[in-house]
Amino acid sequence: MTHRFPVKEIALQAGMSTATVDRVLNNRAHVSPQTKRRVKDAIDELTRQESQLAAKGRRIFIDIVVEAPTRFVREIRHAVDEILADFRPASIRPRFTVAQTMTANDCVAILERIRKRGSQGICLKARDTPETRQAIAELTAKNIPVLTVFTDIPGSGRLAYAGLNNAQAGQTAAYLMAKFLTSGGMAVLTTLSQHAFQGEEDRFQAFKSELLRHRPNLELIDASGGGGLNPNTGLEVGERARAGTEIAGVYSMGGGNMAILKALDDAGHRPSVFIAHDLDEDNLDLLRGNRLTFVLHHDLRADMRAAFRHILAYHGIEDPPLTSESDIQIVTPMNIPTTI
Repeated sequence: MTHRFPVKEIALQAGMSTATVDRVLNNRAHVSPQTKRRVKDAIDELTRQESQLAAKGRRIFIDIVVEAPTRFVREIRHAVDEILADFRPASIRPRFTVAQTMTANDCVAILERIRKRGSQGICLKARDTPETRQAIAELTAKNIPVLTVFTDIPGSGRLAYAGLNNAQAGQTAAYLMAKFLTSGGMAVLTTLSQHAFQGEEDRFQAFKSELLRHRPNLELIDASGGGGLNPNTGLEVGERARAGTEIAGVYSMGGGNMAILKALDDAGHRPSVFIAHDLDEDNLDLLRGNRLTFVLHHDLRADMRAAFRHILAYHGIEDPPLTSESDIQIVTPMNIPTTI
């Protein structure tokens, strides 16, 4: 495993001992594949953060724990890379732990590992479960602040939430759907990656309430649970799209939109309005191909900047942000931001 960083720096980035890192780098026996992967990931992160290594200010290690599809994790990484220089002279060193799917026990194990080895703060995107709430309480008791990002875990003892106002996003989607959907007693398909993600659940409940207030005759068909992953989401949608009711609109809160469109195409549905979230690579392609009507976008850089500022304020380095909620931007095929 080639690298150009001191073993101590790799160990700090990986959250391991220098002895363990040395065993990995020298291909010694009795090293698990997971440990090798963590060391490789740490070297990759150090390569991306090389300018931060030369910074002379206080060094702050922030753990970023995310359950999300790879396409969204990629956008988070890009956002973080773009804002690191904003905090100089402080040197923020993010450490990522990510998975496309993560059980409650998986999440707790990751947070417990971080609690034992220490951290200046955690940015957490995870499902709202009793186990995760307890893990957050234990981290807080050890003076490790936890920021929830993109999806909240309210009442958990987390320091703050940084991300989109998800209820407002759901209401915005309902307004657009009611205005642009042709009249009639048709159906609207809704999809969440998981109802246990509080942010998506907030979107869903607000969308449902607001849409039915305007269009009480519409039927809502929920095809959630695919984790935002194309294969699983496609199966969930395919099961419900065969029922026969015409699906005239789609509100996708958790992604997997290529699979959603294919499943609807296969079942003979041609929705006139399709509302999605986030300008990831899949959604950009679908927007440019006029397969999506609207994308509700928010600036991930603003979200991560607010989260980092909360952590720095916790440590007395700077003031907290004035707001932690990012604005909604309604993107169509005609106004795709040039900076994406």
